[in-house]
Amino acid sequence: MRPGFLWGAATAAYQIEGAVAEGGRSPSIWDTFSHTPGMVRDGDTGDVATDHYHRWREDVDTIAELGLDAYRFSVSWPRVQPGGKGPLNAEGVAFYDRLVDALLERGVAPVVTLYHWDLPQELEDAGGWPVRDTAERFAEYAGAVGEVLGDRVHTWTTLNEPWVSAFVGHAEGRHAPGRTDPAAALAAAHHLNLGHGLAGRALRAVVADTAQLSVTLNLHVGRGAEAGAFDAVRRLDALGNRIFLGPMLGDGYPADLRQDTSGITDWSFVRDGDEQAIAVPIDVLGVNYYTYMLVRSRTAEAATDDTPSPWVGCADLEIPATPPPHTEMGWTVDPSGMEELLLGLHADHPGLPLMITENGAAFADTVDADGRVRDADRIAYLEGHVGAVRRAIDAGVDVRGYFVWSLLDNFEWAHGYSKRFGIVHVDYATGRRTWKDSARWYRDLLRNDRRGRMTHGQDL
Repeated sequence: MRPGFLWGAATAAYQIEGAVAEGGRSPSIWDTFSHTPGMVRDGDTGDVATDHYHRWREDVDTIAELGLDAYRFSVSWPRVQPGGKGPLNAEGVAFYDRLVDALLERGVAPVVTLYHWDLPQELEDAGGWPVRDTAERFAEYAGAVGEVLGDRVHTWTTLNEPWVSAFVGHAEGRHAPGRTDPAAALAAAHHLNLGHGLAGRALRAVVADTAQLSVTLNLHVGRGAEAGAFDAVRRLDALGNRIFLGPMLGDGYPADLRQDTSGITDWSFVRDGDEQAIAVPIDVLGVNYYTYMLVRSRTAEAATDDTPSPWVGCADLEIPATPPPHTEMGWTVDPSGMEELLLGLHADHPGLPLMITENGAAFADTVDADGRVRDADRIAYLEGHVGAVRRAIDAGVDVRGYFVWSLLDNFEWAHGYSKRFGIVHVDYATGRRTWKDSARWYRDLLRNDRRGRMTHGQDL
């Protein structure tokens, strides 16, 4: 890849840290949700997860041995600011201080996400993301964390996948906090947007001038499942993409989105000046991509289905299954979707630098008798998607980095421990880490890329 391109891996605090009642940490919405019977597969919780809180030194050693340029991780809001307001918790801050310093000592750039879905439960009890105060509390938290880590962090990401937080958490109810209220989901989306803008400005005031500001979106690649599905694709794009891209990049909320959702909310939660506040300039847009979606207009049979859906305001939208091959998540493997997404962003927002902040796949990994994890399907998935990134760069797209999801097998939200995304296998009973074949493949990819730059002065 190009000089300065970052190769990395990503994780999230609740999925790996464990130690939920240690070091002054308060409960998050995912603690509450995972301990609610029936919400997470097999009753799994993140109480221990991969025990990264105690095994972080071992994990940093793995990061260094892989040869990563950067490591993307999230700060646990309830660990560093229990309850979501007030002074920072010194013990929680010290954990991230040690982690950041250890990464820098090994030449690894810390890429910090401030919110990866673990809202302090106290803020949820006060209304959560559907209320404005949460956005203001988030900005205060961001500024406080920026003051203590801002001199050492390469990139600050305000939010991870706010679409999931808003719509899977508040309309579908499949994620914490488990609400099924479409109007609350739209209000949450706005206050997540506002929180991004306010937090970005708070960070700009305290972090190093060289630090980059970012946000990570899980943008949806929608393809018509049949001829004439133009309006279905438009609706998916409005609610799945432009609800965040519009205000964050200075274009405000799309008129068609407001019209599509007018039967659910009057959008009165958007106050004068909010859209300007949201549009804090960013240095790079984080992009998470796993698969594409098919869409079409609903059939009469599908229209009778009243199962809670994240696609609020899209009553006539149907999302049929995509064809094989599939990952363990049931997601089609198709790297062309990533290329399509990157080219589309470049066309719509020329000059906007992009970074792949998550890309990976879950497969049914096992440790063989000889101690190896032979995950050839994951290697093929990653190889195909790295190739898509290269093709997009060759076409003129400014892509600054690629982060594999995930460094470690971990707590996969509502799926519990049943889905493994890591390039490093974790035995959940013992905590033992085992490199999968994909980890060795990724290490070798990075070595060869650097060797090519040094030897030939050009991309591989």
